[in-house]
Amino acid sequence: MQICDVVGNAVATAKHPKIHAYKLLVVQPLGLDLKPVGASFLAVDDVNAGEGDRVLVSKEGGGARLLLQRDRVPVQAVVVAVVDALHMDPLQD
Repeated sequence: MQICDVVGNAVATAKHPKIHAYKLLVVQPLGLDLKPVGASFLAVDDVNAGEGDRVLVSKEGGGARLLLQRDRVPVQAVVVAVVDALHMDPLQD
């Protein structure tokens, strides 16, 4: 699982039939300091998230298939939660 910010939507005029009903979001991964880290990527939206939301993304193909309850779905990443609040304890040495 990875915490990300939704930075945009992806519009596709044609999609694989198994994901035709799902919205595609562009998400930016965040580090522990909640600053952007790495490249943004596409994720299937399963929770009605939108641009500006902080979300939890499952970024593993097998997990995506389980979450969407579909075998052989061509998806690697799924938005599984909108994060309302995040509380982290400081790392201890």
